[in-house]
Amino acid sequence: MLQNILEQFINGLRSGSIYALIALGYTMVYGIAKMINFAHGDIIMVGAYALYVGLSILHLPAILAILLSLVVCTIFGVVIERVAYKPLRSAPPLAVLITAIGVSFLLQSVSLLIFGATPIPQESIVKFAGIKIGGLSISGITVVTLIVTTICMISLTWFIQKTKMGSAMRAVAEDKGAAELMGIDVNKTISLTFAIGSALASIAGILYVCQYQSLKPTLGAMPGIKAFVAAVLGGIGSVPGAMLGGIILGLIESLSKAYISTELSDAIVFGILVLVLLIKPSGLLGKIRKEKV
Repeated sequence: MLQNILEQFINGLRSGSIYALIALGYTMVYGIAKMINFAHGDIIMVGAYALYVGLSILHLPAILAILLSLVVCTIFGVVIERVAYKPLRSAPPLAVLITAIGVSFLLQSVSLLIFGATPIPQESIVKFAGIKIGGLSISGITVVTLIVTTICMISLTWFIQKTKMGSAMRAVAEDKGAAELMGIDVNKTISLTFAIGSALASIAGILYVCQYQSLKPTLGAMPGIKAFVAAVLGGIGSVPGAMLGGIILGLIESLSKAYISTELSDAIVFGILVLVLLIKPSGLLGKIRKEKV
């Protein structure tokens, strides 16, 4: 019984760390640009297909295919921000929201036209056999996912807290107008935020496809929604909150599937989100900010 619980706990950490990586993109963009990028989930799909193109069509080594995926997603993130979101910087939130949904459908439709609706099998690039601790077996993809996501989260935290560009991102998140008056290039900072978020989504997409070994145009839809839930659960705009929310979400999902119902696991996740928001509307680590009029 204990061994089974530990296995589900580790599975939850694996899924939750992927959700956390994606949630970081949502929360960073919201914290700095004050918008919800609903196309972010589809960047995961772009990253997964870029990996497939690199490995199966261009026959690149795995490391180069990973770099290709990172570069493609980073470029996509910056281009989407410049073309779709930058002209709407002063537009009503509803216009930005509708544009984000439109970009999401555009990415899905283009991938559908290029690759078709039939799921494409993609062998995992993780060849590590895994480890065994006593009677507990941990798969290679789980070990790699936990290591990679931990490195990404620590690196991002260091970048935001210790670098000049990280300080600029925090300043823009706090007060965009004041940051601009202090000489910070707000447009460059927002573009950098989209680039970092998209690169993290690429890594999440690679880990996701290595876990499930299948590609389809809607691949990023459900992970994207769950990652958004994780960001809101932890406190949208809070980087530690996104990490915490992702891990909690993964654990709840894994334990719900194992001990309650596979069909009801998503409903339980969303139900807990509603409960948390009723008790603490700003999320677990979020802060309620008063807007000055």
